Amino acid sequence: MDTKGDREMDSNKVIKVAMLGAGTVGGGVYKLLKMRQDEMYDKIGESLELKKILVKSIPETRKDVDPALLTEDFEDIINDEEVQIVIEVMGGIEPARTFILRAMNAGKSVVSANKDLIAVHGKELLDTAEQNHVDFLFEASCAGGIPIIRPLKQCLCGNHITEVMGIVNGTTNYILTKMEKEGMEFEEALANAKELGYAEADPTADIEGLDAGRKMAIMSSIAFHSRVTFGDVYTEGITKITSSDIRHAKAMDCTIKLLGIARDTEKGIEVRVHPTLIPTNHPLASVNDVFNAVFVHGDAVDDTMFYGRGAGEMPTASAIVGDVIDVARNIHCNCLARIGCTCYKNLPIKKMADIESKYFLRLLVKDYAGVLGNIATILGNHSVSFEKLIQTPVTDDVAEIVAITDIVSEDDFKQAMDELRGKSFIEEVSSIIRVYA
Repeated sequence: MDTKGDREMDSNKVIKVAMLGAGTVGGGVYKLLKMRQDEMYDKIGESLELKKILVKSIPETRKDVDPALLTEDFEDIINDEEVQIVIEVMGGIEPARTFILRAMNAGKSVVSANKDLIAVHGKELLDTAEQNHVDFLFEASCAGGIPIIRPLKQCLCGNHITEVMGIVNGTTNYILTKMEKEGMEFEEALANAKELGYAEADPTADIEGLDAGRKMAIMSSIAFHSRVTFGDVYTEGITKITSSDIRHAKAMDCTIKLLGIARDTEKGIEVRVHPTLIPTNHPLASVNDVFNAVFVHGDAVDDTMFYGRGAGEMPTASAIVGDVIDVARNIHCNCLARIGCTCYKNLPIKKMADIESKYFLRLLVKDYAGVLGNIATILGNHSVSFEKLIQTPVTDDVAEIVAITDIVSEDDFKQAMDELRGKSFIEEVSSIIRVYA
């Protein structure tokens, strides 16, 4: 048993850390490290000290950060042999990629939250970590404060995982929640999200599904042990969703969510992000506002769901500091690079045209005898059939058809829609939304 004297002597051991960036997330990491400073020895076996923070401009840095830690020169960090862990919270591809690679080549472990970078250059980063026998951890890159990378790599590694799906963007989930609960149209809900700080001034990455697509590339690579990059992910945003779509979906006992869906099938990996109808009794249907959730299916564990805040200063800092502590424990035990890249397979990526789904379809058609039969014939010629169908009169001899199809390939459905759009009895193809199946 350690004596008090032994503990005081050991507490002189310090692992020193540097951080790249001091924005919203960086500020959260700084605060959380300070909050837990007195506990680090007990958690790690050594103390943890934040020694340097790289910023673009010292005068413009947030006032709650100790100015003595600040530097505008990356060389102050890369040339400091005492720094063993580098936290990257700059975002973007460059110069973050260069700085991370240089840090690992200098023998420093790296913790990152940079989904943009990892979704494109993940293999290069993990290979570099392995070559230098250091850690590269990135729990915060996918679901903010929700643990998902470590569970996939460690807790669930005894499973053959066949599906990872979820709501992985809080901005779009908030918008769709407002549209469903308060009847807002998309633009009004987006403006509300901007006003509350849930949406950026330029929300393109969120509302067009790009942010979620990057996260799905990372998670599917880990879940299926085969490299998936952002370019492999089909992405479609929520800008075309209307309150009418949501109302009709509700009438069919469904709700609309922007889902990331990744599956390991016999014909390869399918990975996509798009608005999706899901049954109201599905666990993801009740995930509202800015909350995220990831649903994982494994052959041994069956279904599991990870739920919480997927973004924000402190939730993201929670994941980053968790990674920092994990790396520090590895340093203390001299076991760095214990778990690196897990992509030991080379599975094909399915083309979107080959993916099968159900579809929610809204049509405005001329209201006269035989139109429904003509539509059914055209769809049937392309292997499209109806599971549910509602026809309602509108005005001026126009009727609305709302339907959910049976499962059909993307290619067959697209061909059917192309043919329908050319027919004189079709006034408008109002909406096409995939249905989870």
